[in-house]
Amino acid sequence: MDNMINTAVTQAVEQANAFTISIWFLIGAALVFFMQCGFAMVETGFTRAKNAGNIIMKNLMDFCIGTIMFIFLGFGLMMSENYLFGLVGVPDLQIFTDFNNFPWSSFVFNLVFCATAATIVSGAMAERTKFISYCIYSGLISLVVYPIEAGWVWNSQGWLAQLGFVDFAGSACIHTVGGISALIGAAMVGPRIGKYKDGKPRAIPGHSLTLGALGVFILWFGWYGFNGAAATDVTQLAQIFATTTVAPAAATCATMIYTWIKNGKPDVSMSLNGSLAGLVAITAGCHTVDILGSLIIGIIAGIIVVIAVEVVDSKLKVDDPVGAIAVHMCNGIWGTLAVGLFSKDSDTLGLLYGGGFAQLGKQALGILSISVYTAVLMTIIFFVLKKTIGLRASRDEEVRGLDLTEHGLASSYADFMPVPQVLTGKTTTPEMVPPEKAVEVNLLTPADKKASPDHPKLTNISIVTKQSKFTELNTALTGIGITGMTVTQVLGCGMQKGNTEYYRGVAVEMNLLPKIRIDIVVSKVPVKTVVDTAVKALYTGHIGDGKIFIYDVEDVVKIRTGETGYDALQDHD
Repeated sequence: MDNMINTAVTQAVEQANAFTISIWFLIGAALVFFMQCGFAMVETGFTRAKNAGNIIMKNLMDFCIGTIMFIFLGFGLMMSENYLFGLVGVPDLQIFTDFNNFPWSSFVFNLVFCATAATIVSGAMAERTKFISYCIYSGLISLVVYPIEAGWVWNSQGWLAQLGFVDFAGSACIHTVGGISALIGAAMVGPRIGKYKDGKPRAIPGHSLTLGALGVFILWFGWYGFNGAAATDVTQLAQIFATTTVAPAAATCATMIYTWIKNGKPDVSMSLNGSLAGLVAITAGCHTVDILGSLIIGIIAGIIVVIAVEVVDSKLKVDDPVGAIAVHMCNGIWGTLAVGLFSKDSDTLGLLYGGGFAQLGKQALGILSISVYTAVLMTIIFFVLKKTIGLRASRDEEVRGLDLTEHGLASSYADFMPVPQVLTGKTTTPEMVPPEKAVEVNLLTPADKKASPDHPKLTNISIVTKQSKFTELNTALTGIGITGMTVTQVLGCGMQKGNTEYYRGVAVEMNLLPKIRIDIVVSKVPVKTVVDTAVKALYTGHIGDGKIFIYDVEDVVKIRTGETGYDALQDHD
């Protein structure tokens, strides 16, 4: 009796654990789907505002198109039990004919991973790729590229799986594949206009590092599902969470320190890439390495990403706005090989833990096979697209921005677009005054101005200075009787072009800095008084204090009263 009870309790516990793992499996899939948002934000922030809508659209459509492609063929190729020569799966029609018994959780899980591989490419080819071409090659990645090589690894019948190759969550199957595709695509589509001058790379900063940082945090959050969803028990899940935290943290610190030493300042955008590099590198072995191993893997990844960005940019002359090649391809390869060095699992023991070169050799063979397959197939796809419908947008489209030319979107930011006024409640229409009833304006001729001492000279004083100095300057000018001014936020630099700064390891040739421009037209207050007051308020003795420009003004008209010249500048009615 006791044995029966114990058996029943054991079965109930096992069923509960299995159910819990299944629920986490689907939650993990949802987290991976949320990573699409992260990729969209990183790519949007690292590129220019005029292409933001285009990039968002591409990240949306690669998942939607990929879903259709994966349903019709991709999943069948990947998970089929029927293989030709152990390499290519033969799909069946179970997905259409046996709804109740179909492994839907596996389908959804593999679908979101497939979408991740496809979306990596968009960032490297951003700002100059035709939307229609992107839709086609993105769909083909989900149709035949990812499913076949992923089937080698994650289908139990796949030849790499049977060989003992380890890629737990996709350093090779997803990130290396996406990175290689990005390299080939970016090389074939060519660099953005203005990226290279006399063979040397020029910095083209992204429009919002804030969006880029948001995307990185979203990706890091989603990566816990990316790496952890396939965990078989709670203990393994906890280990995966730990290694998925330590590796990117170490990589980010390594990138920050390396760029700080190299460029004199810690590079923000490169540090964000460092976080992603650490996540990519730990993905293959997150379940078999310990904390020390993940720390070392992360540190190396953080250095690799900086070196790789500079090599791709300066040596290969491949324009990758977001660093996708360095993050995903280079660190995908490193993370895959790292399993053969740092794995502590008895079945896949790494070289540094006494396992010899066996596992390292398997990892090298696997990453080489996946890389060659991807490179050959993607080269064919990009070549055919380039020779038929074309890969690249026209020069005019690129200059104007793909938001406008591809999607008819004036801007993806409402602040830059005319917004119709929304009226609520009872409103009245202002009375329209006929032009003939407007106040008559009598402008003086140049001869009248010279002959009339009652009309003092009008002078425009334009001050360009740091935004932080406005309050101090405004207080000083008010003190001498200046009650009217026009203030504009501008970008500018002097002859020295600002201090030499670096963006992603490349010197920014002209560093446009945020400034304000204050325009004042004076007649009553002496020009010298205004200039002396402004200089005293703004002077620090350092580069960037600003400049003052002085112009003659021919005349001024106050629209409401028709007053001109000196009278138009006075505050009294």
